[in-house]
Amino acid sequence: MQEIKEKLTHTLTEIDSARTFLHFPDLAEELKNCEMEMSTSGFWDDQVHAKKVSERAGFLRKTIDGWNDFEKEIKEMLEMTEIIDPVNDADSFKDLQKNTQAVLKKLNKLSIQLYLGGKYDNDNAIISIHAGTGGVDAQDWAEMLLRMYLRYIENKEWSAEILEKTAAEEAGLKSVSIMVKGPFAYGFLKEEHGVHRLVRMSPFNSGGTRETSFALVEVIPEIPESDVEIDDKDLEIETFRAGGHGGQNVNKTDSAVRLRHIPTGLTVHCQNERSQLQNRNTAMKLLKSKLVVLQEKHHLATIEQVKGEHVQHSWGNQIRSYVLHPYKMVKDHRTDYETTQIDRVLDGELDDIIEASLRQHKNES
Repeated sequence: MQEIKEKLTHTLTEIDSARTFLHFPDLAEELKNCEMEMSTSGFWDDQVHAKKVSERAGFLRKTIDGWNDFEKEIKEMLEMTEIIDPVNDADSFKDLQKNTQAVLKKLNKLSIQLYLGGKYDNDNAIISIHAGTGGVDAQDWAEMLLRMYLRYIENKEWSAEILEKTAAEEAGLKSVSIMVKGPFAYGFLKEEHGVHRLVRMSPFNSGGTRETSFALVEVIPEIPESDVEIDDKDLEIETFRAGGHGGQNVNKTDSAVRLRHIPTGLTVHCQNERSQLQNRNTAMKLLKSKLVVLQEKHHLATIEQVKGEHVQHSWGNQIRSYVLHPYKMVKDHRTDYETTQIDRVLDGELDDIIEASLRQHKNES
């Protein structure tokens, strides 16, 4: 019984540490302000703002209640340790042991919030997927990854909006970018940045050979445009006719926009919107976010210091392998996390993989 008491007492200490780290008084004050605003007349007149405030209030309430309810559960279990006799009430003692293990697992899940203290971790995220080496198989792999992330986003109860999508000629995608909106979207999804490798029997190869395909996943936070200024002389702007589906206006006018940031060589493009102005605004949002990520990565004081030498080629060693043949296995090469449940992973069950990566990064820092 003493061991159980020590584990539960330690868990209470961890809860107090979590409250301090998460600045609980500030969260409670912010929730109070959100609720006051939501109770005012005319709150829903601006539905975009109202939705943002109500979603934030829901997240704050869930965070605060989650830790408070967890603390209450631990205290009740500690009271049980004073009542239960391990000898005369063996069944109750066994249940207490089982519940203690469940509590430790719950702490492990809740404490992932403590690994999300980065400057942009609580921001929305933009995911871009690019088909790499592997021909049609790689393009199909890019579409499989899009499906995987959309399922993951749905599981997290976030929202997704496609910003840019370029279909391949035969099957799959050449590239796609999606905006992901939700609490800590960037904090979680940033762990997916890198090259993803697929090994399988190709459905596009009549010879039935095993093929290896690659796709690059880029993840950047959504940065308010007002936070970054780019000099017009540093931009090269090109308009072109959008390809693929999208209606007469998309296909028959030069509505697509490609932006090149001359000092770094960074290039972004957007063609999904019907107007050239909308595509330009979306492309500018992508470009500014990429520049901020580079600035942070290289510890630079200003955006102006982000030069070409800081833009590393994105294709390199893969961060993760997905093997469908001759056996089934997903392996993250950064953490050595492995699972044979590849179908579940491709269905968006990424929490265990992402959390292992977050913990490793925290331990290394």
